Amino acid sequence: MKRSLHLIICLACTSVSLLLSSSPLSGQVYDVLDQLASDRDKIAGVEGPYRFDAGPLTPAPKGYVPFYISHYGRHGSRYAWSTNTYNKIKDVLEAASKADALTPKGKKLYEDYMAFYQVPLMNMGDLSDMGGQQHGEIARIMCAEFPEVFKDGGEVLARASTSQRAIVSMNAFTVSLQKCAPKLNIEVNSLHTNLPVTNPGSSPREIAKVYEGDIIVPESTTAFRERMTDYDAILGSLFTDKGFLEQMGGRREFVYELFNLWAGYHNYDNGSFLEDIFTKEQLLAQWEIENYSHYAGHSRNRYRMITILDDIIDCADEAISSGVYKGHFRFGHDTVFNALVPLLNINGEGYQPQKTEDVKYWFQNYNTSMAANLQFVFYRSKKSPVILFKLLRNGSEVTLPQLNAVDGPYYSWDDFKAWAQELKKAHPLAKNRPVENRPVGFNR
Repeated sequence: MKRSLHLIICLACTSVSLLLSSSPLSGQVYDVLDQLASDRDKIAGVEGPYRFDAGPLTPAPKGYVPFYISHYGRHGSRYAWSTNTYNKIKDVLEAASKADALTPKGKKLYEDYMAFYQVPLMNMGDLSDMGGQQHGEIARIMCAEFPEVFKDGGEVLARASTSQRAIVSMNAFTVSLQKCAPKLNIEVNSLHTNLPVTNPGSSPREIAKVYEGDIIVPESTTAFRERMTDYDAILGSLFTDKGFLEQMGGRREFVYELFNLWAGYHNYDNGSFLEDIFTKEQLLAQWEIENYSHYAGHSRNRYRMITILDDIIDCADEAISSGVYKGHFRFGHDTVFNALVPLLNINGEGYQPQKTEDVKYWFQNYNTSMAANLQFVFYRSKKSPVILFKLLRNGSEVTLPQLNAVDGPYYSWDDFKAWAQELKKAHPLAKNRPVENRPVGFNR
């Protein structure tokens, strides 16, 4: 009981400390928007391509050697996840052109867009070439950073959600890993029965699990979008008459899809025809809206990711005891990643802001770029029975402030498991609660 209380108090104190150092109420606030202003890929948020910008890693404590890696990764760069992104923009621009309601800037956009949209529309949701390359490079870097894990061979299990883009991402990753470590025996699958550990929200009803617990969502996404978007300025640069938009789904949907297209099309096209559609101020406002939307829509499902947490623990314990498995790799979606990170409280991001405007200081959706990944890297020593691990997000070391670090970013595996047990006690499996299955296509 004393240990449980210590873990809970540690987490609470860490959250308060982090809030004081980064909240707008303190004197040490950092301006997230200033940091974003010159970085297109970060403004693109979850639609941005993977950034290979991780710094050097901290050496392991003396005598400790890596022996096993457990991973969760989002699929790589893809075409837009919904045909609506392409069709909505086409339909609106086409109708405006017929009504002679386009400004010179709108006419140029219409001309360029009509020459562009058909190829991405046909490939809607598919992994792009860039997406496969990203996962191949992530596997290569992993193998180079931790050669001790893979050099002598062993078993590797890779599982993907049933989505095409997740499956192709898994294949690109494992092919690259096999080239780096040819002695490995790698098994891959994308079974529906594995969805609880790749995409819990789409698990078959018979095996889906829901856990007790909700989070604070300060404001509806729709309300925040309405008060943050300067519709007149954005639409006024493209249309001489905006009235017809109300008969075509409204201005909100069009601007949402236009920003979605702007954010994501560099995953498969090097063009620049969309780059002058929004001003910098408009882009930053749209980023904050989408950032909040992903927090409110995804982070609130954090306790559903306990099935992945359980799998990480069970697989690691088997690898530790048997020495057979060298890696377990899971491939899924941003909806999962955005919920798994706060569940694990990475860098204190499990904190729940009380105000909408404070969310951006605790949650930044650009950390869930295409091919975003978490890597639990495990270490052992011949001189100590204590198993250590560190956690990487997109190749960079992170902290788990609910735990006491053993050395730098290295934590005791037993401490982590004890924390996980307390988390599950606080959020037990719900009883008599219906499971709402979602189609896999919902996941972006």
